[in-house]
Amino acid sequence: MRYAFLDEEAKKEIRRATLKAIAIPGYIVSFASREMPVARGWGTGGLQVTLSIINEEDTLKVIDQGCDGSVNAVNIRNFIKSVTNVETTTSTKEATIIQTRHRIPEIELEEKQTLVFQVPMPDILETVEPNTAKAKIMHANADYSKLWVLLYEDTSQFGDSRISNRYPVMVHDRFAMDPSPIPKYDTPRLNNSKALQLFGAGREKKIYAIPPFTKVVPLKFEDKEFKVENFDNRVCERCGSNNSFLDEVYDDEGIVHYYCNDTDFCDNNLAKKEI
Repeated sequence: MRYAFLDEEAKKEIRRATLKAIAIPGYIVSFASREMPVARGWGTGGLQVTLSIINEEDTLKVIDQGCDGSVNAVNIRNFIKSVTNVETTTSTKEATIIQTRHRIPEIELEEKQTLVFQVPMPDILETVEPNTAKAKIMHANADYSKLWVLLYEDTSQFGDSRISNRYPVMVHDRFAMDPSPIPKYDTPRLNNSKALQLFGAGREKKIYAIPPFTKVVPLKFEDKEFKVENFDNRVCERCGSNNSFLDEVYDDEGIVHYYCNDTDFCDNNLAKKEI
């Protein structure tokens, strides 16, 4: 039986594309995306990257919007375990590979950890240039004027950018990159991360990467501060955290409650209180 579901030639081809992406931070590399036992658009890109780099010594964590217990996270985790027999965990610190959908863990990642993003749309220029051939030329020439115009129009009309997630970033002072639909709150943590960050888009057949300790900055005007989500001094009602990304949860009476989006971070805070 083949290890990690994909045949060896497929894993070799994906690893080649991944190595090229690491060598050129922020550059989008095409690869031959395979059919997976989940529908395209539900994490097939991240899943293929994970299956291509994982080995018996790894410990896997899978999150969906910060949660280890969502349907998407549980199904992907169970599938990877069934075809690799690796250890799985819900702890960010214990994991060597973390596959994520649209969040970066609250706990700072360390060296020798790999964060694999599930990406729906890999090219940030598709928001301003739908013609992929023209977009490739724009990337080649580092011509991001249309992105700057988009940001300027928002700023002139509304005082700041309206982009709440998937905020464009500049990688290594060269390529404008789509960070996947992470919230603006997570954008600064892409910069100078100790972990290797890999991005896989299965439906679009693209891979790109941010190597460890790479400069990543959001596109912004010099006279405008980059602002992240403001929770107005609210705290998590479960663990009391006031320095994490919070989810708004409505109860049956329509009352809003706030809880940490990252379940592992919240559990760790609760464990510290119990000691």
